[in-house]
Parts: sequence; structure tokens; C-alpha cells
Amino acid sequence: MSINSIENATRYSEELDKVFAQKSATGFFADNALKTKFVGAKTVIIPDVDFQGLADYDRDTGFSRGAITVSNTSYNMSMDRARSLQIDREDMDETGIANLAGKILGEYVRTKVVPECDSYVLSKLSGLAATRANLVNGDITKPYEALLNLISNVQSAVGYDEELVAFVDSAMYAKLQNSTEISRLITISDFKQGDVNLKVKSINGVALIPVVSERMKTAYTFNNNSAGGFTPLNNARETYMLVCPKSGAHLVKKTEQMRIFTPEQNIDADAYKFDYRIYYDVFVKKSGLDAIWAWLSPAITISAEPQDKEVTEGAITGSVSVTATSSGTLTYQWYSCTDTDGSDAVKIANATSSSFTIPTTLEEGEYFYFAKITVDGIASVNTEVATVTVESGE
Repeated sequence: MSINSIENATRYSEELDKVFAQKSATGFFADNALKTKFVGAKTVIIPDVDFQGLADYDRDTGFSRGAITVSNTSYNMSMDRARSLQIDREDMDETGIANLAGKILGEYVRTKVVPECDSYVLSKLSGLAATRANLVNGDITKPYEALLNLISNVQSAVGYDEELVAFVDSAMYAKLQNSTEISRLITISDFKQGDVNLKVKSINGVALIPVVSERMKTAYTFNNNSAGGFTPLNNARETYMLVCPKSGAHLVKKTEQMRIFTPEQNIDADAYKFDYRIYYDVFVKKSGLDAIWAWLSPAITISAEPQDKEVTEGAITGSVSVTATSSGTLTYQWYSCTDTDGSDAVKIANATSSSFTIPTTLEEGEYFYFAKITVDGIASVNTEVATVTVESGE
């Protein structure tokens, strides 16, 4: 059995780029990277042009000479991510390799690569807005008002002829659509993302891009363990809305050509092997730093995490609790899980206060609990996992 590795690798890479463009909420930022120049493995140069303003024309000396300043700023790329996937020879036949491989790789990009890239890009942009204090304090009952404030602040920085985009958290997007004050203002417009033409909802010409809450945090850990993937930092806030020019950020994406090995070439297993690597980062030019504005959820401050407990079987008493504060309204939900990483979490019925009473029916062993704390019914953080050790009563 043979497979043209070079031809298929090229074709798969092209198709995966299309999947990325179609499914990524931030993929259009890659359209802004055409004027960047790679000068090294981890460095790109993005030009920033500045001019002097007009001066009076002098009838004797003529024109006043003005300077053009071109600042070539170097940026270091930091996201170099990869994964090797294998498909056993017996899982396909001679005619099925291309079709099955294409489906698997496309699904991998859709479910793993795109969410991670979107989360990184949006967290970096919202973090930039927070660092520069480009934030609005909105009212969750008046999302349209907050959106208008964001748009106004961005237009004050870039003018009114720039095409703007608004990334909206899924919960806030639902509130926007249910708002009677804007229902008649929402229109459907064309939105170009690479070679893909999309239809999006817009308000006053500003494209609304809904993003699931998991990708709208201000900070993440991008894991390098066997499971890989990414998780929000525990003190991360939710980005309710983020508005910026469509050309306001540069997504520099170097996708290495897909490497494909046949079972005959794969020395580790009797399987087709697919090596996928994506090397990317997002940058904002100095002239655009104040053109990115965000509305963040109120911060949740946990001053006392749930503590481990040791109890005796048959005579169990006590509880695990958390102390937290926020400028918003807090609610609680306790979960049981299978380890200190919070794996296989299951919601505990009626456990909705800041403390959870340890069940008196537990048998000898270890049990794990944590609380999800939610502010204003939208943004949430998880506490640390508390271990309850039940010792034998004998």
C-alpha cells in the first residue's frame, strides 16, 4: 500500500488552513499579516508608519519639509504547538486513507487547534486592553449601552472610516439579541475572512462575532503535558465584549507543512502517522495600542480556599467552605470529582452556598470537592479541590 506523502501533505495543509479560516473567530487577523517580514525563526518585523501634519505654505520658501518615520518593530513569536496523530493500518483500506485522514485531521483542527488559537488571541488582546486601562464598566442589564461605549472609544482612536469588529461572549450575545432596544438595528452583512466569505450579524456596520465563554478569558495556561490543550487561569476574568478595528491586530501564522508517514515509513507502529505543527502569535502595532477596548467581568477574589479534611467513618461532621468577594453578585455551586485536578466533575444537587456539608454516609476512602463561583450569573472561577479523607471507624 502506498501513499504520495508530499502531494497529500500539501493538500491536507491547504484544506486545514481553510478549516481554520472557516471556524476560527479570530482567523481574519491573519489577513493583516501580509506586510510582516520574517527575519528569524522566532522574530517578525511589522512596520509602523508615522507622518508629520500639514504646515502653512510659504509663498517665498514654498513647502515645509515633513518627515516620514517608519519604525520597523521586532516581535518574538511564542506559540509553537504540535501534535503527532496515528491511524492504524487496519482502520482503513486502500481507497479510504485520504478520506478518513482528511476527516480526522479536519476534526482535530476544528475541535483542538481553532479553540486554542482563538483563546490565545482574544486573551492577549483583552489583556492588552486591561494593561492600558482601555476598559468600560457596563451594566449587564444594558449590554447595548456598553457596546456603544466600546465602539465610541475605539472610533475616538481610529476615526469613523475603519471597519470594526466586536467579539461578544456567548451569554452577553444572547442578552444582546433579546434586547428590545436593538432588535431592529441588527442586520446581516458580508464578512471576508481570508478566501472565505461569511455572513455575520452587525450593528451600525460593526460586525458581531459571538464567541463561546471558554474562549473569552483574560488568561490561560497552555499545557505541555500528555493531555495538552489549554485551561483558564484560576484568577482569569471573563471578557464580555472586545471591540477593535478589523485591521487592529496581526495574526502571524506559520503552519508547517503536514508531515505524513506511511506504515512502512513509521518505525513506531503499523499505522499512518500525521505530524501537525502550528507556529503563531498575534501582535498589535504601537499606533494601534489604544484602539482595543474591552468590557470585563467583575473580578472574583478568593481569600480562603476550601481546606482538606480528615473525618472518621460513622461519625462524620464538618464542612468545606470558601470565602470570596466581588463587586458583582456571587453564587456558588459545589462539585464532586475524582482527583485533585477536578477530573470527571459532577454537580452536587442543592449545594449552592459558600460552604458544603460533608455527607455523613461516606465510607472509608478519599473524596474530592470544589466550588464554582459565578459573578452576575455569567463569569465563573473554580476553587482549589479539597480532599476529604474518611478514615475507618474501627
